[in-house]
Amino acid sequence: FVIQECYVQNTAREYAKIYAAEAEPLEGFGEVPEIIPIFLVHRPANNIPYATVEEELVGEFVKYSVRDGKEVNFLRRDSEAGQKCCTFQHWVYEKTSGSLLVTDLQGVGMKLTDVGIATLAKGYKGFKGNCSISFIEQFRALHQCNKYCEMLGLKSLRTTHQKQRKATSMKSKNLPNSSPIKKTVPKKAREPRDFISSEH
Repeated sequence: FVIQECYVQNTAREYAKIYAAEAEPLEGFGEVPEIIPIFLVHRPANNIPYATVEEELVGEFVKYSVRDGKEVNFLRRDSEAGQKCCTFQHWVYEKTSGSLLVTDLQGVGMKLTDVGIATLAKGYKGFKGNCSISFIEQFRALHQCNKYCEMLGLKSLRTTHQKQRKATSMKSKNLPNSSPIKKTVPKKAREPRDFISSEH
């Protein structure tokens, strides 16, 4: 368990570094959330031979993303750190074509720790997360884009679904004037959307 905790947090940290490299140069984006490193320590003389060590975070500890999606967290929605964490989730989701999501973003200000990762059942590039696939489904349903999502040019998850639904219903009618539909469909067709798994 301890080894997996290190593996997950340090993997999420690598995604956060790439996100920072893309977001920081954008005018007006400002500070970017950082996932602090976690280290595995082997203590052969101890009854519990493995332990983790990380920087101590001092200040108000806030959960910016929640596992079940039911809790309304105003600090997540209204604070700069909370909005940037939600944008980070959206960015990772888009980067991995909806195959991976960093969850349980929590910490003090922009410094985050004890995060989780959800992946599709088959994993992503050989990596399997430690959280349920249902987190990906919840994120897709509940995420509300903010100005930081817009700055990064991320596609709204809501409009993508609506456009697809509209395009499908219009196509089935075989309208003769279907040229505007053709413009929107090819872009969306590349995005894998059939993720819903029966596993919980």
